[in-house]
Amino acid sequence: MKLYVCWGTFPSPLPGGHPCRTAYLAVQRAGYEPSVERALGTAWLPYFPFNVTPGRLAVRRLTGHIEVPVLVTDDGQVVQGSQEIVDWAQRNAL
Repeated sequence: MKLYVCWGTFPSPLPGGHPCRTAYLAVQRAGYEPSVERALGTAWLPYFPFNVTPGRLAVRRLTGHIEVPVLVTDDGQVVQGSQEIVDWAQRNAL
């Protein structure tokens, strides 16, 4: 299982926390230990040249978009978006 995040899973002062951390914690609470892949870049900046990183390119190949977080399960299911990952984790807890 792989979880693509922007820069990490660290705490953030954003209201509700950082979306990548929220997704990571939900997957952890569901009993999984995903491999965390830092995509770097940011979806707020233009695609080129800021988001042409190996991680963002991988996310784009998987989803057609550069936004993270993205979860790729062991069976190849791709889940994009923090709330979608939280929902998946709640439905698929170990």
